[in-house]
Amino acid sequence: MTEIIAPDAAVPAQPTRNQWWDVWDQFKSHKGALMGSGFLIFITLAVLFGPFVWTLDPQRLDIRAKDIRPIYTLLWDSGVKASWGHPLGTDNLGRDTLAKLMAGGQVSLAVGWVAMMLSLFLGAAIGVSAGYFKRMDGPLMRLTDLFLALPLLPLLLVIMLLFRDVLRSGFGPEVGIFILIVTGIGITSWMQTARIVRGDVLALKEREFILAARSIGTSPGKMITRHLLPNVMSPIMVSATLGLANAIITESALSFLGLGFPSDFPTWGKLLFDATDRMELYPERVIWPGLAISLTVLSVNYIGDGLRDALDPRIRGR
Repeated sequence: MTEIIAPDAAVPAQPTRNQWWDVWDQFKSHKGALMGSGFLIFITLAVLFGPFVWTLDPQRLDIRAKDIRPIYTLLWDSGVKASWGHPLGTDNLGRDTLAKLMAGGQVSLAVGWVAMMLSLFLGAAIGVSAGYFKRMDGPLMRLTDLFLALPLLPLLLVIMLLFRDVLRSGFGPEVGIFILIVTGIGITSWMQTARIVRGDVLALKEREFILAARSIGTSPGKMITRHLLPNVMSPIMVSATLGLANAIITESALSFLGLGFPSDFPTWGKLLFDATDRMELYPERVIWPGLAISLTVLSVNYIGDGLRDALDPRIRGR
């Protein structure tokens, strides 16, 4: 008598693995991206929660404690004026350097994140519109070429000079300058994102699932939000990291040129600007904000490299 063997279909199928786990596996294999993520998390937590631990007011003037050197300078010169109450020293008005670094980091990172999100919104909207709607492709791309041809830093300087007093009188010195800097950086840094998104949308328009969705009468709005935008998120995320680094550098450059926030409102660029007059006598006042800017931008760039490799399926399978 012949034995009947049960069909293989009775064996339960293994659940499919989420592709985001593959993205994470590729991302964590990039050592620079992991180190950059760790430093960005550290510096963000430090500037957000550090003032609750180090409670000195960054604007408090103490003439008796002015020009205190960092505590580490005692290692090679025991005669310097240093104090454990100010481990990174003070400025010529007695304000604590560590407290100013944390307060300045809050402003610099806030400008970077908000300006980055504004530039991403503009770039993604213009890129998708130019790639999906053929009649809008020409005008929008010529507008992109026009912005790419403009010298961005001189343009930002002109914007700051034209609208600074108007916004300061309408929203106050701090909020008005914040709105002006964020808007200026955002509207002058969306062009690369728009070009990348447009190219991906043009390629996706010819894919079978887009043609199938169009054949059943899917509206353009649903086509963009449900099918196109989810498939162009990888270049948008990479552009986000690069845009964050660019926004931090641009804000620091504007503050260093004296066109940023008010003199009593610290940012990393403003700290650099204030320290240049006595840089030879007190080089640490330039080193600390310069290190904060450089390491933050470097970490963001490493994160962008890791995301680019992790989100590319051709590299992820290696």
